[in-house]
Amino acid sequence: MTIGIGGAGSKIATALDPNATIINVSETELNKVAEAGRRILASLHHAGGQFRGSRKEPAIGREAFQSLRRELLQMARGDIVFSSTGGGTGNGLTSALIEEITTLDEDLQPAQKTQFALVLPFAKLEPAEFTRNTIDILGGPVSQAIDNGSTGNIFLFSNRLKFESRLREDRFNRMIADSLSVFLAVPEKNDTLALLDGHIDFEDFKHYVSRPFFNHFTYFDFNPSASFIGQLAANPNPLLLPPESPIEALFLLEVPAGGDPTAFYEILEYFAKIDVSPVYSVVENPERTKPFVTVSLLYSRKPAELLDDFNRISDEHTQAMVRKSLEQHIQLPKLEVSVREHAERQVKQRGADGEDVLSVLKRLGKL
Repeated sequence: MTIGIGGAGSKIATALDPNATIINVSETELNKVAEAGRRILASLHHAGGQFRGSRKEPAIGREAFQSLRRELLQMARGDIVFSSTGGGTGNGLTSALIEEITTLDEDLQPAQKTQFALVLPFAKLEPAEFTRNTIDILGGPVSQAIDNGSTGNIFLFSNRLKFESRLREDRFNRMIADSLSVFLAVPEKNDTLALLDGHIDFEDFKHYVSRPFFNHFTYFDFNPSASFIGQLAANPNPLLLPPESPIEALFLLEVPAGGDPTAFYEILEYFAKIDVSPVYSVVENPERTKPFVTVSLLYSRKPAELLDDFNRISDEHTQAMVRKSLEQHIQLPKLEVSVREHAERQVKQRGADGEDVLSVLKRLGKL
C-alpha cells in the first residue's frame, strides 16, 4: 500500500500508485486529487474538516492525527508514506506518525518497517514558513527516528529541480514517481529476468529498505570500459539530496542479450575500496541495447548537518523580512558623514601625522 499525506504527498503517491490511500484535513483538498484508492479525512472540529487545509501550520496536522492514530499506524506498517515537509498537513501528520512509530514498545520486523519519501522545499524560492517547518521535522522526529532505528529507508527528495527547471507540478510529481519506480522494480527484475550472478529477491529487498538510513538511488547506462566511480559521480539522482559516503549499498546490473555479465566486477571493486559490501544482482534483459545499472546508497548523514543549510537560508529570509518591515514602517534619519572631518578628528585623538593620513585617503578616492 502507498500512502499520501497532505496535498503534495497525495499527488505523488497517486502518481506512483493510482490505488494509493490519501489523507488530508480538508475535504476540498482531498477532492483535488483525481485518482485514489481511498480518501481519508482527518477530522478536526467538524465533519468537513478544514476548508482551506492547514495553511502552513503543522499544529493543525498534529491535532488531526489523533482522529486516525491507530488506523494510520496499522496502515503504514511495511509501506511507503509520501509527504512534503514544508506544508502544515503533511508536516504535522507525518511528524506525529514518526513520533508514534519511534515510541512503540514492540520491535518491528523488517517487513513491518515504514519507509518515508519526504519532499523538501527549495528554500531560496519558497515561503520562509516551509523552511522553518522543514527544520522542525528534520531536527525533531526524523532525527529521533534515525537515532533509534525505528523506520525504514527515508528518501529526501528536493523541490530544487522543479524550481530551477520551472517544471509544472504534475510533471515534477510524475518524475519523482517514475524515478522511484525504477528503484522499486529491482526485486521484480531479479525474479523475472534471467539471473546471471548475485541475487536480490523480494525478501532481500524488503530487508534492505527496512534499514533506518537515508537512501540515495540513481540509474544510468553503464560503460564497462570506463571507471564506475566516475560514472557514479556524473550521474547522481537530481531529484534527491546528494548522498554522503555510503555504509550500505545495493545494485542491479542489466546486460543486453549476449552481453558480458562480468562487467559487475568493476562495480564490486569500487565498493570494496570504500569498505562496503553491496547486495547485488546481474540479470540479462533482452530489451536493453547496452548495460544499465541501478544503484542505491544508504548513508547515515545526520539531519543536523542538513539543518545547517536550512538554518542559514531561514535566517536570510528572516533578515530580509525585518529589513522590509523597517523600510516600510520606520523612517531612519539620513546621516551626512564627512570622511575628511572624521579622519582629522581621529588623527588628533591619536597624535598621528595628519597630512600623511589625509594624503592616503586622497589616493584611495575617499576625499
